[in-house]
Amino acid sequence: MQGASHMLLEEPVRLASVLAPAKPKVFPSLTKIVGTLGPKSHSVEVIQECLTAGMSVARFDFSWMDAEYHQETLNNLRKAAQNVKKLCPVMLDTLGPEIQVHNSTGGPIELKAGNHVIITPDISKALSAEILPIKFGDLAKDVKKGDTLFMGQYLFTGSETTSVWLEVVDTSGENVNCLVKNAATLAGPIFTLHVSQVHISLPTLSEYDKQVISTWGCRNNVDIISLSHTRSAEDVRELKSFLQSHDLPETQIYAKIENSEGLDHFDEILKEADGIIISRGDLGIDLPPENVFMFQKTAIHKCNLEGKPVIVTRVVDSMIDNLRPTRAEATDVANAVLDGTDGILLGAETLRGLYPVDAVSTVGRICAEAETVYNQPLQFKKVMWHVGDPMPHEESVASAAARQCFAVRGVYPLMGSTDEAETGGLTKEEYGIKLALNYGRSVGIVKPFDRVIIFEKIGDSSVVKIIECEG
Repeated sequence: MQGASHMLLEEPVRLASVLAPAKPKVFPSLTKIVGTLGPKSHSVEVIQECLTAGMSVARFDFSWMDAEYHQETLNNLRKAAQNVKKLCPVMLDTLGPEIQVHNSTGGPIELKAGNHVIITPDISKALSAEILPIKFGDLAKDVKKGDTLFMGQYLFTGSETTSVWLEVVDTSGENVNCLVKNAATLAGPIFTLHVSQVHISLPTLSEYDKQVISTWGCRNNVDIISLSHTRSAEDVRELKSFLQSHDLPETQIYAKIENSEGLDHFDEILKEADGIIISRGDLGIDLPPENVFMFQKTAIHKCNLEGKPVIVTRVVDSMIDNLRPTRAEATDVANAVLDGTDGILLGAETLRGLYPVDAVSTVGRICAEAETVYNQPLQFKKVMWHVGDPMPHEESVASAAARQCFAVRGVYPLMGSTDEAETGGLTKEEYGIKLALNYGRSVGIVKPFDRVIIFEKIGDSSVVKIIECEG
């Protein structure tokens, strides 16, 4: 009866939360979208539409076009983000050990099943249906008779009419003689050549990548680098060292798993990287399709356990219909490492990232650790954000910390200032909670009498507490 009395007293009050009118949808989605900005998404107007429609991260693919073109796109992104009042992190996608066949004319190349084609490093040769020149001199050393090669403008299309399978017949000096396995018409300025389950003697971080990062990347203080064709943990460590030496210590590294080598070393790669990208189209060349999906499921589970975001490449209609389609990618991790969060608000009954999370950043180096009810680690590292007039280093760290949260599923950063906290006579912790709660109320994700879980660091102690919102 005591329990019944408690229910009679408490439940009518709780109904105030349930019956509170819902506000319009605050967040476009809990899952985040990584969009590649290409020729059809270059203008300020189109980028604004992308941001409004839900693009959370802008990917810059340096396997094509030059730094000047990408700079124009980035400048347009900044204008668009300012116009729609949204932060958007910048992801630089490296070229990596990618073998490219350059088509200077851009005209179509028709390959017929049963014919032979020579792949040669002699770039003075004209591109044709019989000769494919590449800028890599050791392919003949890396492959052997019977090896499978795949070539197309984009590996993830999977279309038999725009991509071709080749089988190595023999090698002669630096040339590789291949049998065409299916008829295809290759169109566009660049065809990518992928060798199935063979180690290619090219560095993961190429000299071209280093040049791009040390110039364009440093100049624009990029938030995330997608390390293409990551094959080992050492690849990630090498990039980390390079970023440190070029004053980009806050830039995150997302290891892109695209081949069987990356699969074999996935666990150690995951330990080193800030996040993972699963390139399903490329993996489909090395693995049977059913194995790709099994790996994806396992990888997402492991990323959840490590508390790191995972991005899965998705094929959408625009990729198939457009000559140079825009790539769409989505983060599928439930709970992830939030580099750059001081205070964090989880809505009532937040389970496995099913509800939005407000990450509040303030100036200071705060470190806290917590676990969700499913024991998925949620780690909070150093965070700096200031809306006043901070030092240049503080400003860059703060901006990166806030923007990087947009790559994490279900997390939306808020902007805070210790100046505002001091003016109001509050500690950083009190100010962070107040800011998060006020925002939650304003957008309708926190309603009267909701219970809210607070994770914070006070001194050397990690604190988890539940508070009840006022009526």
